[in-house]
Amino acid sequence: MTDRQKFALQKAAAFCAYQERTVKETRQRLCDWELSEEEIAWVLEELKAQNYLNEERFARAFAGGKFRVKKWGRLKIRQEMKLKGVPNDLIQKGLTEIDGDDYEAVLRDLLEKKARGLKGESVAVKQKLVRFALSRGFESDIVWELLKTLGAEKE
Repeated sequence: MTDRQKFALQKAAAFCAYQERTVKETRQRLCDWELSEEEIAWVLEELKAQNYLNEERFARAFAGGKFRVKKWGRLKIRQEMKLKGVPNDLIQKGLTEIDGDDYEAVLRDLLEKKARGLKGESVAVKQKLVRFALSRGFESDIVWELLKTLGAEKE
């Protein structure tokens, strides 16, 4: 191991230790440091061997965090993970971090809060609520079903 590789490994380990990263993000950072392809491959293998780089752990942390903190739906979380280069099987594993009951409770809470700030006729309000929930990445069938139950509760 050369001094350059040792230095790159230390910097990459610090980069991965700060927060969970994907292989794609880490590879991009290593490319920014102008390492050769062989050096990049070696550093990535070392990071995986030392468990600094674990995409399953990333997928679980990312899905859970974006759902709990940012209140994103499964569709938006899936899309963001695809953009980060996470394989589909790991995306599925990550999405298992989201409990179905919590998912509906968060959506219900979001829709109720949004509805309090909207004025107008009920059809226009309902359309705005649907667009809002879809922009957050929630599935349309779940959104419509929940809006039906919310409408029935108000009547």
